[in-house]
Amino acid sequence: KSLDLKGKHILIVEDNELNMEIIHTILDEYEAKIEEAYDGQQTLEKIRQSKEGEYDLILMDIMMPKMDGMSATKKIRTMNRPDAAQIPIIAMTANAFEEDARKCVEAGMNAHLSKPLQMDVVVGTIAEYYKR
Repeated sequence: KSLDLKGKHILIVEDNELNMEIIHTILDEYEAKIEEAYDGQQTLEKIRQSKEGEYDLILMDIMMPKMDGMSATKKIRTMNRPDAAQIPIIAMTANAFEEDARKCVEAGMNAHLSKPLQMDVVVGTIAEYYKR
């Protein structure tokens, strides 16, 4: 395990229980500190209530009830706090088309993972943000 996530605070935003469990299980192996949100609205609340820089990374599902991942990301990026612009947000979506990836980037996301999630790809993508 070359990826060091020990103590890193990762927010997983996913409305599907099974997907949430899968991601959680993988990241638990890396001893990351994990928090869960089940829709975009809940995500915004968690970020508003967090201290600046509290979250190190957000894994964001795109298709969710109440507020989708694109809208939530746009709202996070416009928050009036330095960490809102900096935090890596990685999209998780069943739509693996180039068009979707482009929309994710336009919404302010840093990377794009397609479902079904492949754990080596998830870990590799997260690793990109911790080598910096």
